[in-house]
Amino acid sequence: MPEPGSHKYDIKRARLRNDYEKHGVPDQHADEAANEQLQQDNPLPTDPRTGEPAGRRPAGSPGAQGVERDIEGGGIQLRSSTFNDHTLLPLRCSRDGENVSPALDWEGIPDGTQEIALLCEDPDAPSGSFVHWLVSRIPPSTTGLAEGQLPEGAIQSRNGFGESGWGGPHPPVGDDSHRYFFRIYASGEPLNLDAESTPDDLRRALSGSELARGTIVGLYER
Repeated sequence: MPEPGSHKYDIKRARLRNDYEKHGVPDQHADEAANEQLQQDNPLPTDPRTGEPAGRRPAGSPGAQGVERDIEGGGIQLRSSTFNDHTLLPLRCSRDGENVSPALDWEGIPDGTQEIALLCEDPDAPSGSFVHWLVSRIPPSTTGLAEGQLPEGAIQSRNGFGESGWGGPHPPVGDDSHRYFFRIYASGEPLNLDAESTPDDLRRALSGSELARGTIVGLYER
C-alpha cells in the first residue's frame, strides 16, 4: 500500500474518489469510500507493540497539518469550492480548458495582518518547482476569491509560462498526477511585491513578517 500522505497514495485516492463521484456518491461520502477501499485493498500490518496498524499515529498525536498549525500559532484554514484537498482540479482550471483560477476561501487571518499573498507551485514539474500563480497585495479583510476573480488592488506576478496571472496546470502527457500546492500567507508588514516578483522574492519578504499560512493541494494529469 502506498504510504498515506504520499504522492502515489493521493493519486490512488483521487482516482477512486472520482469513480465514486461519477456514480453519484456525494463529495464527503466519496472521500470516505475511497479511503475505506484503499484500506481494505491494502491492509496495514499490525504493530506487535501497540496492536494498532503499523504506521498509524497514536490517538492525539498531530499529523503533518497539526504540526504546521502548531508552528504557525493556529494557521489559516484554506478551502476551495472548485476542488477538495488532494483531489483533481477540473479541466476548466487547466490550460487545456478555460485556464480559470479556482475559487478559494479562508478563515483564521490573524489580527495585525497587513497583507495577504497567494502562491501556487507544482513541485513535480520536470524542471523543478514551477510557479503557476503569485498574487500579493490582497487586503487583509478579504475572505475568499471567486473563480477567475481578484479583489481590487491585488497584484499578479508572472507565472512559469512568462505570463501575468494564473497559469493553469499543463503537465506532460502520461505523467502521474502532478501536485499543485496553493499556499496562503498572512504578513504583518507590507510585502512590497510587484508584477515582476518571484516566489523567492515572496519568501524573502515574508522572512520576519509572516504571521500564519495555510495550504490546500490540487492534482492534475493529462
